Amino acid sequence: MHILKKPHTLPSEITPQAVYAHRRNFLQLSAGLVIAGLLPDVQAKLGPGKASVFSTNEPLTSLKNVTSYNNFYEFGTAKEDPAEYAHTLRTKPWTVSIEGLVKRPRTLGMEDILKLAPLEERIYRLRCVEGWSMVIPWLGFPLASLLRQVEPLGSAKYVEFITALQPDTMPGIRRGVLDWPYTEGLRLDEAMHPLTIMAAGLYGDILPNQNGAPLRLVVPWKYGFKSGKSVVKIRFTDREPRTTWMKSSPSEYGFYSNVNPAVGHPRWSQANERRIGEFFKRKTLLFNGYADQVAQLYTELDLRKHF
Repeated sequence: MHILKKPHTLPSEITPQAVYAHRRNFLQLSAGLVIAGLLPDVQAKLGPGKASVFSTNEPLTSLKNVTSYNNFYEFGTAKEDPAEYAHTLRTKPWTVSIEGLVKRPRTLGMEDILKLAPLEERIYRLRCVEGWSMVIPWLGFPLASLLRQVEPLGSAKYVEFITALQPDTMPGIRRGVLDWPYTEGLRLDEAMHPLTIMAAGLYGDILPNQNGAPLRLVVPWKYGFKSGKSVVKIRFTDREPRTTWMKSSPSEYGFYSNVNPAVGHPRWSQANERRIGEFFKRKTLLFNGYADQVAQLYTELDLRKHF
């Protein structure tokens, strides 16, 4: 398997100094809390510039753009709405229940979840179906580390992700744009793939509300809407989950949602993308540039039919 190389450019050369200064302060604070027994030591082990071997070497999208240009329909359909309204999201306390076709169903708090695996900084591309993309330094851990805790049964073929439903804090829910709560799903082998992570932070800090605090899914070879934000329930099943966008518009949004420049959206092409912060468009890469890692998952699928 081909592994993406560690960046040759230092993050400090492509990230505003103030951002990484803030990150260092956060990590120092985390270390103090570890000593006091208030946080697991996984957050204190990271230092500025330490990246996973899975990271891309492309320049990062600015923190400002990453946190101000978002899709999070629970807080509104405009890209600016999540940054404006998501401060109301309640993230403490937070639990994630894992159930369905498993031997040991469990409900875990964030403290327990963050003890499962060391957090890594993974610099992943994010490609959205609307034609824009970003490069984000996520702080997370392999989803497989979480799923193994419940011992999936042999009959489990899919994993369903259900996100938070807080009608009193999420003004977008009242508009009825989608069927809430937001639900997504992966095949079990996709969920267990080492590229698939649960993110608890970005740019070395805790995850902002508008980006899916306190815990979100990140599947870098799929369109962004597959990576559910603010996950509260994970369910193993033997049937393909009927996801939110599939229910809303099945002709436009398929279950797999793999980034594929050859399969256009019914209303626009997917052949090119606009990287936020850049003027010119670039060609969209198959599987968002992760084909060497994931193409083998789909050798028996017609990628035009199973879009």
